[in-house]
Amino acid sequence: MPIARLAILTLLALAAFAGNSLLCRAALARTQIDAASFTTLRMLSGALMLWLLVRLRAGQQQGRGNWRSALALFAYAVGFSFSYRQLPAAAGALILFGAVQTTMIGYGLWRGERLRPTQMAGLLLAAAGLLGLLLPGLSAPPLCEALLMLGAGIAWGVYSLRGKGGGDPLIVTAGNFLRAAPMALLLSLVFLQDARYDADGYAYALLSGALASGVGYAIWYTALPLLKSTTAATVQLSVPVIAAAGGILFLGESITFRLTAASLAILGGIALVLLTARR
Repeated sequence: MPIARLAILTLLALAAFAGNSLLCRAALARTQIDAASFTTLRMLSGALMLWLLVRLRAGQQQGRGNWRSALALFAYAVGFSFSYRQLPAAAGALILFGAVQTTMIGYGLWRGERLRPTQMAGLLLAAAGLLGLLLPGLSAPPLCEALLMLGAGIAWGVYSLRGKGGGDPLIVTAGNFLRAAPMALLLSLVFLQDARYDADGYAYALLSGALASGVGYAIWYTALPLLKSTTAATVQLSVPVIAAAGGILFLGESITFRLTAASLAILGGIALVLLTARR
């Protein structure tokens, strides 16, 4: 694949991942849609889009997904949606990304992996950045929603770990979305009294599921095999930055000193861990 095309695909995938935060925040802040309905529509449209993409692909790839991974996916989606009722897009993306990476690195430590001194310093720096962001203060994000996003990040980290070596990633993701869809429908039934019809909110949810999730994952999995592991890990550091820029441009959000300092600590710390490990 030409380098220019690979770069474009990678940028589109990263923009889609950041777009999930922007679409969810826009829907829950600017429309009347409730978090449960957003989650359900995102899961259903994502499952449909991924199923169509798998059907359109040639060849016989392996992979099915499973219920445990689907449960982790569902837990991520619920925490993600409910946290963005109050959480700004930039802070949400940063907490999510920090929690995902910390979970995956922590799992490696639990399995017996050893970190070099530079990596340990990076992990401590990232953890300090997360803690500093969550500490009480005038510019701190809402604690309840921040903890929900933290849980969403942990769930996505678990989902990512479970997906390693599980077969073709697009097929596995499609299978897990299909399994998570009934869970989302049950969630909507539980919160039925809070449901509000809003055409714009529904449109945001469908865009998040079908495009930012379904098509976004398909693009990422197309580019991923052609990227070096160092490059793939490092470019993902840009997702919270893209979300922050989008929050400023499209949602009128402001960037505080606390968020800037936390971003430098979290992203810089994770970069130290990833780059030192690959080197």
